[in-house]
Amino acid sequence: MNELILLKSGEIALKGLNRSSFEDVLIRNCKRAVAGIGDFKFYKAQSTFYVEPRSDCDLNAAVEALSRVFGISALCRARIVEKDFAQIQTVAADYLRDVLEAASTFKVNAKRSDKKFPLATPEICRELGGFLLEQYPHLTVDVHNPEVTVTVEIRDFAAYIHVDQLPGAGGIPVGTGGNGALLISGGIDSPVAGYMMARRGVKITGIHFASPPYTSERAELKVHDLCRKLVPYCGHIQLYTVPFTEIQEAIKRECQEDYFTLIMRRFMMKISEIIARRQGCGALITGESIGQVASQTMAAMACTDAVTTMPVLRPVIGMDKEQIIAISRQIDTFETSIQPYEDCCTVFTPRHPRTNPKLDAVEKAESKLDIDGLIARAVEGAGFIVIQ
Repeated sequence: MNELILLKSGEIALKGLNRSSFEDVLIRNCKRAVAGIGDFKFYKAQSTFYVEPRSDCDLNAAVEALSRVFGISALCRARIVEKDFAQIQTVAADYLRDVLEAASTFKVNAKRSDKKFPLATPEICRELGGFLLEQYPHLTVDVHNPEVTVTVEIRDFAAYIHVDQLPGAGGIPVGTGGNGALLISGGIDSPVAGYMMARRGVKITGIHFASPPYTSERAELKVHDLCRKLVPYCGHIQLYTVPFTEIQEAIKRECQEDYFTLIMRRFMMKISEIIARRQGCGALITGESIGQVASQTMAAMACTDAVTTMPVLRPVIGMDKEQIIAISRQIDTFETSIQPYEDCCTVFTPRHPRTNPKLDAVEKAESKLDIDGLIARAVEGAGFIVIQ
């Protein structure tokens, strides 16, 4: 069957002189998404991208993969027809048979970008609607709330017939918004933060802190699984795993308990900045939500941000837990995140953490530590894998 996939770009259309570069990145990301499904030809015209199979392939699987590519606002399978109205009528009735037989109400929507086509948009809707009523007499027309909307697009290359479009992932293409280093734990929040920044075009590098033997190998593998869940949205992720045991044991040994979490997070920021700069990242990304835990107050965040000169992006900062969980379910990370494997953030958790710390007091508390030496050894011991 002579079918293809139509992709509609939303926000990209507003990019002015930069539009072509955004479109090129979008096509590259789309090709990556369907690489394992089949051989496709990509081209664009009039704010629409055409994905045409060169051989037999699973178009439903391709639609599903493309629905997770940022930069696409809507997409659908469509039947290609010559710009002849008699053919359009016959093909529409046959191509949409299963959908129309299962429906009770419908309407016809027409888009005519080729103004040389002999019928105007209202005529296309009226004539095709009448023809479909003859073929499927059980149907009635409902222009306000139809079960099925039959759409005919008259474009430069051909006419295209399809039913309701599916929503795309929205946002802008990954790779157009710079690079960011995501501090990813095994929890719910940080994968959602990575997803949200990727939706704004940011290419993600992951940084994870592990504290064996206090954290298990399974806890680290859980983070690998979370990254794999993000790959369909973010593209491949280079994940760094930083050994953190020595630092946490030194903090526990030398520092007062109520500062444990703050000092630990300051080390994380310093180490992450070093790795991020080496990887060409322009910002750090965290899953912090203000007030969610004791270390996520304004004062505490100010103390952790004080050790880095990079911007720290917190895309879930104003969300409550239920909102974050809703997104995690949508992107299929929730069930992995709640697996009972502890990450290093839960190791040596103080009984009464400081919620309104003063920077000078935090600096004094950590002054007993060999900060430079601990950081250097952690960075040197970091390993990485590419999740794809």
